[in-house]
Amino acid sequence: MGPGNETQISEFLLLGFTEDPELQHLLFGLFLSMFLVTLFGNLLIILAIISDSHLHMPMYFFLSNLSFCDIGLSSTVVPKMLVNIQAQSRVITYAGCLTQMSFFMVFAGLEVFLLAVMAYDRFVAICHPLHYMVTMNPQFCVLLVLGCWTMSVMHSCLQGLMVLRLSFCSHVEIPHFFCEIRQMVQLACSDTFFNYLAMYLVAGVLAGGSLTGVLFSYCKIVSSVHAISSVQGKYKAFSTCASHLLVVSLFYCTSIGVYLSPAASHSTHSGAPAAVMYTVVTPMLNPFIYSLRNKDIKGVLNNCFRRKTCKVSFVIQQLKGQL
Repeated sequence: MGPGNETQISEFLLLGFTEDPELQHLLFGLFLSMFLVTLFGNLLIILAIISDSHLHMPMYFFLSNLSFCDIGLSSTVVPKMLVNIQAQSRVITYAGCLTQMSFFMVFAGLEVFLLAVMAYDRFVAICHPLHYMVTMNPQFCVLLVLGCWTMSVMHSCLQGLMVLRLSFCSHVEIPHFFCEIRQMVQLACSDTFFNYLAMYLVAGVLAGGSLTGVLFSYCKIVSSVHAISSVQGKYKAFSTCASHLLVVSLFYCTSIGVYLSPAASHSTHSGAPAAVMYTVVTPMLNPFIYSLRNKDIKGVLNNCFRRKTCKVSFVIQQLKGQL
């Protein structure tokens, strides 16, 4: 069957993880809890950065964008999965599937680019500290984020247009819990050569270029830290990028492990549990990593909680006095 719209379908079936009703109820509670933690944790990071003027710095500007990206990434995947589990349904419309796939690629690509930008920010801060505020000025930081968004949206549009040209068989089951582009291309009845070419070539260049930038930045950082004579100075310099390095390792190790594993190239359920790591777990853990390892954010959050606690105590005392 040649490319085009010879076979029109109206829906896909997301097979998810399991058909066991008891396990589905367990998964619903688990993923709902993780989703709420992701939303609350990342919103807390964003609000803390916005509310405190001491955090109006390039590093925290990029961090707030990363938190927004994590919210978008998780919100693209988890709500539909929860609805399907609760409704005991696997159906997702053709338009809904394309929309989910496109938004997922936007936020996944944005995460890749933001991690590279944050690595560059740490490189300038540690290797060229005297020029940091001049180099990472507000205008340049905004341009970097806009560039990340532009490349992510353009890549998503390209891949989405490539999928639109495909025709699908009448009975289409996606062995995943969301519409992942590779799974969709594998199920197409028409020629997919150019889809695979665009998928691996463009994504490889963008993701590979970003990873190269991260590795280059950290090679320079390690070299600069090694040149510091005092142990305390080395620890202080490296501690400023420890949280980012942990987030980078978590994201890239899980995503590369999924996409380069032998099971990832086959239409089986085996890739779904592994994909949970970078679509659900990583966005949930990022706020904890940055808040627990960053003294500035911990200080702001502690002050916020203390103020809230004092206000609540004051209101309770006023109510007691009136009674």
